[in-house]
Amino acid sequence: MSGTVRLGIVGFGQQGGFYASLIAQGMTPHVELGAICDIDPERRAAAAAAHPGVPVHEDYESLLDSGDVDAVVTTVPHYLHPEMGITALRRGVHALVEKPAGVYTAQVQELLDVAQQHPDTTFAIMFNQRMNPLFRELHDIVARGEIGRVLRSTWTITTWWRPQGYYDSSDWRATWGGEGGGVLVNQAPHQLDLWQWICGVPTAVDARLSYGVNRDIAVENEVTALVDFPDGGTGVFVTCTYDISGTDRLEILGDQGKIVVEDSRRATVTRLRRPEAELSATMGMDDVVRLFKGEVDLSTLYTQEVLEFESPFGRQHADVLENFAQSVLHGVPLVAPGADGIHGVRLANAIHLSAWTGERVPLAFDDAEYLRLLNERIRDEGRFPERTP
Repeated sequence: MSGTVRLGIVGFGQQGGFYASLIAQGMTPHVELGAICDIDPERRAAAAAAHPGVPVHEDYESLLDSGDVDAVVTTVPHYLHPEMGITALRRGVHALVEKPAGVYTAQVQELLDVAQQHPDTTFAIMFNQRMNPLFRELHDIVARGEIGRVLRSTWTITTWWRPQGYYDSSDWRATWGGEGGGVLVNQAPHQLDLWQWICGVPTAVDARLSYGVNRDIAVENEVTALVDFPDGGTGVFVTCTYDISGTDRLEILGDQGKIVVEDSRRATVTRLRRPEAELSATMGMDDVVRLFKGEVDLSTLYTQEVLEFESPFGRQHADVLENFAQSVLHGVPLVAPGADGIHGVRLANAIHLSAWTGERVPLAFDDAEYLRLLNERIRDEGRFPERTP
């Protein structure tokens, strides 16, 4: 292999075309456009016109067998991500899978098992928000213990407004059989990943969902989930796709500080001068009286820092592509290893399962039970084949 990775783009729709343009613009120094494939003749013609000289194939298997590529990125419907990732890895082709890694945990676990059987082949997932410099810094702040043990985290992310025309644009959108769900598998996977990447993987969830609120769709477009973390912390995740004004606010409360993120662009980091429990223990009733009278300046007990970084559109995706290439070429650690992809799928599945059963669900739920209940919904739609483990 030369100093660049020849990347094959599987699916030349909006996302595939976007990645091809990033490469063509030179935003990924160690990635070159090796080939493109799409089953749609019109999209193949569009790919050939946009990128003359780049081989265009009719399907992903012919692309994999062509010798034109060292790696692929899968920009196809969610259900196909594991299948195509598995086929690529088995043929010795490095795989960057678009989010989510799949729709249900059983198929994602199969992908992970195959990846473990091919350790010399790089497997990553397109979690581009992990390249957002703000979230990278917040991840490190929490990991370094600067706000202490995380006690509670809350993310309200309702900036996904989608009108009915969006759902009507394709017959697979907002269906159980074609997409695998609603906002949890389409809009929110990045936030589900970041939440767990920064705060840890939950152990259980209790959720309430609403389906087709103000929209003619069968899947969820409103989510409220309460989760438990292994060390006793709790978290709340709220999202929907019908709030025009929208809110994007993440709060992470630790026993030595707090992080508040607004609009995924700006964060206020509060660091206590001493752990909160120690500050509490040093205050007697006289101090409490002074506190009630407003005579105690609480701002003397902490410091605050405001963080804000530039993150131009497309830069995060290009950085994931570049990190992937550097891993293939030089073994550089992946920012978004493929194995991490199952965490967000498992949490989304657990949220669905809790709402479907009306019970608190452990993250170590029965994969077969989830698939059985998903297939019930696919059967009710009567438009798509049921899914197999």
